Amino acid sequence: MSRTLRLVPYSTDWPARFEAEAARLRMALGGAAEAIEHVGSTAVPELAGKPVLDVAIAVTSEAAADACIAPLQALGYEYRGPYGDDPRRRYYVRDVNGARAVQIHLYVLPATAWDEKLAFRDALRADPALAAAYAAEKQRVADAVDWDKGAYSLAKGPFVERVLAALRARRDLDARPSGP
Repeated sequence: MSRTLRLVPYSTDWPARFEAEAARLRMALGGAAEAIEHVGSTAVPELAGKPVLDVAIAVTSEAAADACIAPLQALGYEYRGPYGDDPRRRYYVRDVNGARAVQIHLYVLPATAWDEKLAFRDALRADPALAAAYAAEKQRVADAVDWDKGAYSLAKGPFVERVLAALRARRDLDARPSGP
């Protein structure tokens, strides 16, 4: 199997790369984008990951999502259409010199996947032990799937889902009224 997956140590260049890309996106999308967020491993300090920026963009309507297609294509993004089982989530990729440089997950709000993507990122940023456990899991999974990128994404899913389940449970507990 070819080694299509590449995990690299955290790069202090990743936040600056995101800021530069976010500025290009804001200029191209104008008011269509409600929010542009840096997500994925490149958004978590000290976390190893694929050297691909993950960008999440939120819009408020299907029409706004459709209006983003041409401006993103003009920036060199390839539109891949709805992503996964959620038709309100759109996917774009941009390659540079034959290698993936950026992937965009565009969400039509409200979207649980948007909320969870940000919650997972924030949990990793807030808890160095959780980030270290995720780094170890990513390396274990990469080795187990012989560095196959598609299998890697699927195989790390249970770890992500466990973290999200814990965050949901904590949110539910926090939302309960206190008292006798």
